[in-house]
Amino acid sequence: MIAGKALVIFWLCLAVVFTPPQAKSKITQPQPLTSFKINTTLQNTASSCSYTVTIRTSCSSSRYTRDRISLAFGDAYGYQVYVPRLDDPRSRTFESCSTDTFHINGPCTYQICYVYLYRNGYDGWKPESITISGYYTSSVTFYYNTFIPNAVWYGFNHCNAASSSA
Repeated sequence: MIAGKALVIFWLCLAVVFTPPQAKSKITQPQPLTSFKINTTLQNTASSCSYTVTIRTSCSSSRYTRDRISLAFGDAYGYQVYVPRLDDPRSRTFESCSTDTFHINGPCTYQICYVYLYRNGYDGWKPESITISGYYTSSVTFYYNTFIPNAVWYGFNHCNAASSSA
């Protein structure tokens, strides 16, 4: 009986020692990126593709926002789509509990792996999620569910490893 328990403990210890470490998980919360720069070179020279961007505003966001909202997204190879201003207070864009869909033309990209929002104003705004799809890229959703800070690019970059090897 004691030998059996010792054997079980021995195997458990081996399992712990030889279990491979878990892969690093992707950042699940958006991050500020003060060094983010818009890639203006590709904005005018790359082939043009169409994208559908769907932004769902959280129900806990302010009722509406008059803030200026900009969007940038792209791939690991430097192809970037930039929209200097998505908001339009006259059209009731980004009201709380709303879903807004934008049809955007921009440079063609490979798989979208980053998205950043820029907010400038005093009302505040809390997007719940952003879904981006295009002809050459699979649909991808980024979950914010937090207020966007003022005057800083804020979002996700899930392509750091790919861009450093490219």
